[in-house]
Amino acid sequence: MATRKLTPAEMSEADHAFYGLVWAGTVLTERVDRALTKAHDLPVSWFEVMLWLASSDQPVAASVLGNSTMLSRSQVSRVLDALQARGLVSRTPSTRDARSIEVALTPEGRRLFEDADATRRACLAPVFTDLLDQADLEALGAVWRKLKANKDA
Repeated sequence: MATRKLTPAEMSEADHAFYGLVWAGTVLTERVDRALTKAHDLPVSWFEVMLWLASSDQPVAASVLGNSTMLSRSQVSRVLDALQARGLVSRTPSTRDARSIEVALTPEGRRLFEDADATRRACLAPVFTDLLDQADLEALGAVWRKLKANKDA
C-alpha cells in the first residue's frame, strides 16, 4: 500500500494550527541551536537563560529563571553551572532573601550574548522576521500570550 501525506485540507483547522506551532518551534529552534553552537559554542538552552538575564538590569533569582524559561529547574541549574564555569554568569547570595541565589551576566557573558543574539537574529531573518510583517508578529505574540496565560488550565 502506498503511503501519502495528509494535506492541510484533510486536517481540522485546530489540528493544522497545532501542527504548525509544533513544526515552527522545532524547526526554528533547531536552526538557531545549530547556528549558535557553530558560531559561539553556545547551545540554545544556554542562550535562552542568557536572554532572560540580559533582559534584566538587576541580578535575577535562580528560581525566577526556572519559572521563566522553557527549561526545568534542574536544567536551569545545570545550564547555570556550565555558564559559570565559562565565566559568563556570576552567582551571589540574594540581598533580599538569604535562601536565594541571584544570577547576572558577567561583562564577558554580556559580550558573548550580544554576539550570539546577532547570530540568532541573522539566522532567523530569512525564515522568520523577513517573511512576517508587523501584523503577523503581533498576531503571533497575541497567540503566545493567550496560550502561556492558560498553560496550567
